[in-house]
Amino acid sequence: MVVFFKYYRDKAVTKMKIVIIGGTGHIGTYLIPRLIMAGHEVICVSRKKREPYIVHPLWKSVTHVIIDRSESEDKGTFGSQIKELHGEIVIDLICFTPKSAAMLADALMGEIEHFIHCGTIWVHGHSEQVPTRESQERKPFGEYGINKAKIESYLLSIFRRKGFPVTILHPGHITGPGWLPINPAGNLDPEVFIKLAKGEEVILPNLGLETIHHVHADDVAQAFCKAIENRQSAIGEGFHIVSGQALTLRGFATAMARWYGQEAKLSFLPWEEWKKTTSQLNADLTWDHIAHSPNASIEKATRLLNYNPRYTSLQAVQEAMDYYFAEKNILL
Repeated sequence: MVVFFKYYRDKAVTKMKIVIIGGTGHIGTYLIPRLIMAGHEVICVSRKKREPYIVHPLWKSVTHVIIDRSESEDKGTFGSQIKELHGEIVIDLICFTPKSAAMLADALMGEIEHFIHCGTIWVHGHSEQVPTRESQERKPFGEYGINKAKIESYLLSIFRRKGFPVTILHPGHITGPGWLPINPAGNLDPEVFIKLAKGEEVILPNLGLETIHHVHADDVAQAFCKAIENRQSAIGEGFHIVSGQALTLRGFATAMARWYGQEAKLSFLPWEEWKKTTSQLNADLTWDHIAHSPNASIEKATRLLNYNPRYTSLQAVQEAMDYYFAEKNILL
């Protein structure tokens, strides 16, 4: 299925040479055409050449460089390989350990004008005061969140000590065409959406009042472009990149059922009982999401970057599910 999507030309910026690490994924699918349209030269670094999630003619203007990051890091050469591409801006979409971040930052110190790291709202851990602001204390849990928080701390420390020109963008639950959204049960099982569309019962954990916070991949791409445009405001800062509002599980389920022309038939079970109704994989993913219950503020990104998400959480999910049902030939 080929989808062509609209881009809106942002305000004029100086043409830059931009290296994107991990650019063939969901964010890169939207980000790279935006950058090409803005007049930038783009080099996409990936483990292998693959098609983006959505086909767009502007990808023909991209220079592709094949580097296996894991292999190169094991050899100690990844940082120098990126440095040798002579990018003025480097965007890292696939960094997951402090060691990996340090290797790249050390090689690029003094060599680039802007480094943008893709973080995650998981750096906050459990939600406490909401909407969560970027300035709140980090209390991450789980390997992914802990490592991302350590990366954030390291990158901001070398900005303060050495002037490394870093910006960190923290997306929420990314979705869009080609990428299943987190569902109202807090996992990736598409059957939950099918049941809501058919007016069938959906069982939610607890009272369904935990929250999840989606963002469309194109809005994440928008944020990276805004960080480049507003570099002086962006450097040395971290920003939440999510939709304007989070959703409760039950509010999400109710809205999706209504969108399909149904009344939501919801029931609720305490966590210990609910987890027995699904697979271990689904239960683990649900627990990770409801334990975090993200609800992030975008006030800072709006004020300093002029970030303005085009999609609400529901709109992002609905577009993703329309694409999924069409691709799988599922008739509702």
